[in-house]
Amino acid sequence: MTSQQTPASARRPIRELPDELISQIAAGEVVERPASVVRELVDNAMDAGARSITLRLMGGGTRLISVEDDGGGIAPDELATALKRHATSKIGNLDELESVMTMGFRGEALAAINSVSELTLLSRMDGQPTAFALDGRTGEIRPAARAVGTTVEVKELFFSTPARRKFLKSDSTELAHCIEAVRRHALARPDVGFAIWHEGKLVEQWRVHPGAAGLEQRLADVLGEEFVAQSIAVEYNAGPLKVIGRAGLPDAARSRPDHQFAYVNGRFVRDKVVMHGARSAYEDVLHGHKQPAYALFMQIDPTLVDVNVHPTKIEVRFRDSRAVHQAVRHALENALAAPRSQNLTDEAANAAPDFDLKNGPAPKALPESASWQQGGMAFERPGPSSFNAPAYKPADFLRPRVDGEQAMADLKALWQPSPHAAEAAGMWEATPAAEGDSLAGASSYRVTETPASPLPEGDWPLGRAVAQLHGVYILAENKQGLVVVDMHAAHERIVYERLKNQLNAADDEGPRIASQPLLIPATFAATPTEVATAEACAEALEQLGLEISPLSAKTLAVRAVPTSLAQGDAVELARSVLAELAQHDASTVVQRAQNEILATMACHGAVRANRRLTLDEMNALLRQMEETERSDQCNHGRPTWRQMTMRDLDALFLRGR
Repeated sequence: MTSQQTPASARRPIRELPDELISQIAAGEVVERPASVVRELVDNAMDAGARSITLRLMGGGTRLISVEDDGGGIAPDELATALKRHATSKIGNLDELESVMTMGFRGEALAAINSVSELTLLSRMDGQPTAFALDGRTGEIRPAARAVGTTVEVKELFFSTPARRKFLKSDSTELAHCIEAVRRHALARPDVGFAIWHEGKLVEQWRVHPGAAGLEQRLADVLGEEFVAQSIAVEYNAGPLKVIGRAGLPDAARSRPDHQFAYVNGRFVRDKVVMHGARSAYEDVLHGHKQPAYALFMQIDPTLVDVNVHPTKIEVRFRDSRAVHQAVRHALENALAAPRSQNLTDEAANAAPDFDLKNGPAPKALPESASWQQGGMAFERPGPSSFNAPAYKPADFLRPRVDGEQAMADLKALWQPSPHAAEAAGMWEATPAAEGDSLAGASSYRVTETPASPLPEGDWPLGRAVAQLHGVYILAENKQGLVVVDMHAAHERIVYERLKNQLNAADDEGPRIASQPLLIPATFAATPTEVATAEACAEALEQLGLEISPLSAKTLAVRAVPTSLAQGDAVELARSVLAELAQHDASTVVQRAQNEILATMACHGAVRANRRLTLDEMNALLRQMEETERSDQCNHGRPTWRQMTMRDLDALFLRGR
């Protein structure tokens, strides 16, 4: 007889577990560490209508957790009931559960905490002559002194389960987790004041900020003034869903996702749909593996979201996850789209400049019907704006390089040249180079003298070009001081955004990537999920330039791949695309794949370093940057320009000291 086999006479009978053991098992799900207790008790305090919450800790929360609030309190005859399992005042039936708006509703927290600690519940309601205290171990209720509100004291956490206590970290680590739990609540409720004490010392305090500006002030208090300064406001409405908050600028991205806060009806959540939607909005503007910073507050009809997913209530499930994903993505994309250079004009208007830009070379205006040509492609001239676009010669300035031939061939397969292409090519012939003016003999910088003309105030946020440095950077002066532009990165973004717009308008039935059939189909053994995804997402695969069809119940064949990826591994490409289609919305996958190809094309088509430009050409690039969405970063997330104010320059040279 093996060790796994047990005689029938030695088997234990099936029986009900004692209530105390049931509570301790349930506590393992609800109470993981002191921060879990803090989260549950603060939830209850806010549900009680508290406007001031004080947290007192000792030993990082292992020896003492005390949460004091000024809420409505608990009636004396309900104190004992409050410590029973599944006892709550938040819901009473299934309809209320499906539309719950309170932070707590399960009725498990106090019972679970009481089973693994020494708990005392002290409360007083308005109109009562005195408060009453309940001892969680003995059930004794006695009169006590307290103002209206509730205090919950939790001592010696996990004293009854010493094995669990061994898994706790140091006091400083547990304290940090407790503070983080309160920070998450504080961000969503600027109308509530919070104070955190540890070992008798005040470690954090956030005061009440009522009114419309309260949320922004609370964000500054909790996340720091730097976060508010390096973020932009988000406001988006999509039917029953509203998204507000602030999105961190790409330049302020972090190495860790520690500044990502998402709330659904005031509840902090960690939801894959929301996180993926936010990440996809930053794909075009983040460098490397940086993580965006954001604080998003979503208001949605409570019947469209299920909060009863996990005992910790940190996970939710949306009835229409695709709509939520798109709302989050579009909210952030819209906020990030506007070039930050537009704000420079407002800053200049509010500041009193001590220098003058009235005189200097000014770009010339192009005819309204003009278009410019990028290799084999022609793009229409941007619409009217507050400035006149300068004249330049893209036939010379923007000619494609040898390493971009494949990219331009793909472009020609997607779009037809503009009818104005021939006219534009004739209008902007390359200017003959002056004698000895070759790239090899180019100087470190170049300034071209042009007739001076006034610079209209506020029209050019990025200013007027004055020089080119080492064939890489454009130097321009504006009302704030000096602007330094990476010309390749800037033009790469301009071309990329125009390619995206052209692709979206190329076909009424939806944009498609050119594909190349394979002479011999590539077959591979597929999982049932991969086969089902290939059949269900055939149209999405066609948009991506892929043709994948089943050969048998367990085999798929790749018959066509995107033209730009014809030399790659067809099977690996198919597997990765199918895996992403199975996990995310098809339209999101299609757009991401298209954007990756367009980004490669734009990189090859953009003006290269060491290309000498005239002032007209430099000014043309600056004007396009001011009009192009997301022009503050290139396709790879690198910044395209930097501003150095007169104050920065004065500090370098110690002026005024």
